[in-house]
Amino acid sequence: MNAVITGATKGIGKAVAMALAKQGYNLAICSRNQNELNLFKQELETYHIKVVAVQADCAQKADVINFLENIESKFKQVDILVNNAGIFLPHNLIDEDDENFEIQQQINVNAAYYLAKRLGKMMCERQSGHIFNICSVVSKSPVKGAGSYSVTKAALLSLNNVLRDELAQHNIKVTAILPGSTLTASWEGTTISPEKFVQPQDIAQLITCVLSLSKGVNVDEIMLTPLNF
Repeated sequence: MNAVITGATKGIGKAVAMALAKQGYNLAICSRNQNELNLFKQELETYHIKVVAVQADCAQKADVINFLENIESKFKQVDILVNNAGIFLPHNLIDEDDENFEIQQQINVNAAYYLAKRLGKMMCERQSGHIFNICSVVSKSPVKGAGSYSVTKAALLSLNNVLRDELAQHNIKVTAILPGSTLTASWEGTTISPEKFVQPQDIAQLITCVLSLSKGVNVDEIMLTPLNF
């Protein structure tokens, strides 16, 4: 079994990679930081799995395509895709520089589109697979100070729903996960107690749970929010 995870060396991506490695999945992972990628690859290989680790900036289409080509050359099939890579640049949409929107669009939406489209075709050939898109609660309800982020995460949820409709006939499952405030690098320096947040491990555990369900059921979307933030 083979799984692909973007943004895999930190936060949610790292937690998901660890959870799947423990279940015996071979992994293809990417990150912008080569040193972090090398160290994490070594850690994952202690679970006696195959790890394809590729440095990639998901804001760059060429990097995403290179990652895909590495996956296709190393894996004959892909069972799971986790579109996790994302960036949050807080600002009011009306006042921000255009680049704020553009980079969030490229990472939060475009990269997921390229990966799901190409790996989705591989899954169609086998009539099997599962795509997870890490969206956000703002996919449904925008928040102040996160204008472009809210727009791009709403677009990712829309992409998720289109993929689910198109791929269901090929027995491919597509699930959107919509976390609220999650303890990732985006909250670095906060004075809020870590216990107040959704934990990356919660999302990883959720994904493994969804994967254990029966063949005929699709989990369309799941929202997780802090109990008392």
